[in-house]
Amino acid sequence: MIIGCPKEIKVHEYRVGLTPSSASELIRNGHTVIMETNAGAGIGISDADYEAVGCEIIGSAAEVFEKAEMIVKVKEPQLNECAMLKPHHLLFTYLHLAADKPQTEALMASGCTAIAYETVTADDGSLPLLAPMSEVAGRMSIQAGAHALQKASGGRGILLGGVPGVAPAKVVVIGGGVSGMNAAEMAVGLGADVTVFDRNIDQMRYLDQRFRGSVKTVYSTQHALEEAVKEADLVVGAVLVAGAAAPKLVTAETAKQMKPGAVLVDISIDQGGCFENSKPTTHAEPTFVVDDVVYYCVANMPGAVAYTSTYALNNATLPFAVQLANKGWKQACQDDAHLANGINIQGGNVTFEAVATDLDLPYKAAEL
Repeated sequence: MIIGCPKEIKVHEYRVGLTPSSASELIRNGHTVIMETNAGAGIGISDADYEAVGCEIIGSAAEVFEKAEMIVKVKEPQLNECAMLKPHHLLFTYLHLAADKPQTEALMASGCTAIAYETVTADDGSLPLLAPMSEVAGRMSIQAGAHALQKASGGRGILLGGVPGVAPAKVVVIGGGVSGMNAAEMAVGLGADVTVFDRNIDQMRYLDQRFRGSVKTVYSTQHALEEAVKEADLVVGAVLVAGAAAPKLVTAETAKQMKPGAVLVDISIDQGGCFENSKPTTHAEPTFVVDDVVYYCVANMPGAVAYTSTYALNNATLPFAVQLANKGWKQACQDDAHLANGINIQGGNVTFEAVATDLDLPYKAAEL
């Protein structure tokens, strides 16, 4: 199979879909890998590094799409990239379609088969290709929130950990999954007063044992959450419904009652965000203010630490990419139901039910 990897074009996105090591593994399996020139330049990987493992360097994204059968990316294709996709293409990347109808319709129009990293599952129901970026985003949320809390950034002027004689910041994390747990770990490490809201009793029990009482866990009811948010200095939204739009758990009215200069970081923004006032931002302009409250809603948070993120992502995606290349997508998905769960678009149809429901589009099961 000819596997193509274009340079990412989202604002301040420096990750790359294939590292030289990943490309080498695909080549060792008998495949051809073509890379757009400078695809890895943002994290210090040169064209020569790719050529050294046997890749072919291509001058433009258009040429990569023209020659490749399988396209491996990091972020969802922008509309001009969707226009380069054809029915014979297999696209393997993050999609986050439930919050993006224009992209969904463009992928449907292309006729391609699109497998989303974020809906591939594991035996225990977890999302193995989303997990590494959830870990990164969770940890980054506290760094970003701490910076936004500084007065020069428009925040309250609060140090997360406080100092002797001055209380630490109150941090509320909504969702105790991979992102939320990593956010809590960073916040506790900085000495903050941390409360995690969740509805999974087993997960709360696990968090209590993991943090040995240094994190408070609270069952998430609307009333309890609203009261905690109003008192918080930093709120991290880390809610996930696999493949579907995130629920709006902090209303505009609740946020309005927060302390002036308090900060909300919305990790769920890729899936539409879990705060009512959320709207996607970029690393170029990461924050905005509504009712004296600062919102950080960058839609590709891990892109800011692109080196770490690229290698963490490739560690997870490579085994699936090899399966898809070796067997073709139909056979690979027949052999692995978890990989089949990643098929979001196929033959002009939406093939992931939650996406179809959220976007009010027809649903049709993938034809394997």
